Amino acid sequence: MPGSTECSWDQILAPKKAKKKIEGGSNVFSMFEQTQIQEFKEAFTIMDQNRDGFIDKADLRDTFAALGRLNVKNEELEDMVKEAPGPINFTVFLTMFGEKLKGTDPEETILNAFKIFDPEGKGRIKADYIKEMLMTQADRFSQEEINQMFAAFPPDVSGNLDYKNLCYVITHGEEKD
Repeated sequence: MPGSTECSWDQILAPKKAKKKIEGGSNVFSMFEQTQIQEFKEAFTIMDQNRDGFIDKADLRDTFAALGRLNVKNEELEDMVKEAPGPINFTVFLTMFGEKLKGTDPEETILNAFKIFDPEGKGRIKADYIKEMLMTQADRFSQEEINQMFAAFPPDVSGNLDYKNLCYVITHGEEKD
């Protein structure tokens, strides 16, 4: 993405729902609800481009390309892979996200997902662009779901979606003044 200089796991993925985790237990699978684990599994499967059961630099490069960022530096990808204690299988992937999400609130998690599309951090995304991304990537939105979203959160006169306000409403239930 233009203007972005660093990659991170947070840029590639944030869960759609950030429910409270169950604290305690040594098993990483006990940290998440079953629906969250399934969403992480779907994300892992999408990112594991060569279907070998592991996410490596080539998989990360392909994932960024699918998100529209084509010129990711090798060093950035290497840094991401080095964050893992070893080869990134699904259990390692889930553990890494458990550690990243520890202490984050739902609003921050959702904002991080939108920031993938807003590398300059303006808090707005072109409505046409987010519509295209939501209808063509991962868990694709239907036209009806897009219409519902824009009915509840219409773009401004310049055609931008104020995703910071959207995140606030999703997590707090009412618009900021």
